[in-house]
Amino acid sequence: MLPVVLLLAAELSVRAGWVPANLLPPPSEVVHTLGELAARDLLRHIGASTLRVATGFAAGVSLAILLGAAVGLNRWARAALDPTFQGLRAIPSLAWVPLLLLWLGIDEASKVTLIAIGAFFPVYMGVASGFRDVDRKLIEVGEMAGLSDAALVRRVLLPAALPAVLTGLRNGLSLAWMFMVAAELIAATKGLGYLLTDGRETGRADIVLATIALLAVLGKVTDTAMAALERRLLAWRDTLDTRE
Repeated sequence: MLPVVLLLAAELSVRAGWVPANLLPPPSEVVHTLGELAARDLLRHIGASTLRVATGFAAGVSLAILLGAAVGLNRWARAALDPTFQGLRAIPSLAWVPLLLLWLGIDEASKVTLIAIGAFFPVYMGVASGFRDVDRKLIEVGEMAGLSDAALVRRVLLPAALPAVLTGLRNGLSLAWMFMVAAELIAATKGLGYLLTDGRETGRADIVLATIALLAVLGKVTDTAMAALERRLLAWRDTLDTRE
């Protein structure tokens, strides 16, 4: 209900002349712009951005799971790696851009790497904290039951850590979309970030708002899919959410 009210208020404010149309185009004009973009090459831009996010997210998650599990399960790995990763995590996304341009140039490698960096840290934190915070009593019960190390990980550690891991994956996916915009500001010729730059340089606020709306929809769709996977994998939990 609230989004509808806000859209109607924006439409009426512009139509009444209270807000300059060149700064805040009415929602009806934004929808018209989306139609124009769809008739040209919008799908190409969406496909390029989605592929970059998928590739960078997969790369970042793969590395984050390996290193996060090592840090969460081994105190020596935690002492050696975690302080460095915590320092790197504090670096703003745009601070990586000049270095990636120097190392990898302006091609796809720099863009995918930046997205992978964005996805890495939330997943790493979720995996490391998930394994590190497993109740010791659960591990002792598994050992008393005679479980092997592999069975202990599969039947005790992984289920106990899974909620934190999945939360990290959702946060990582969200940041992957955010870093994608920053990545596509690096001399991109296609993608939703390119559309944002094109709208800014041509003074087309309608293109900028249309692209922002698309980013919101794509981010929501992928987050909803991840949330559905989370509910499916954690259906065994007896929590407040499962009682509703």
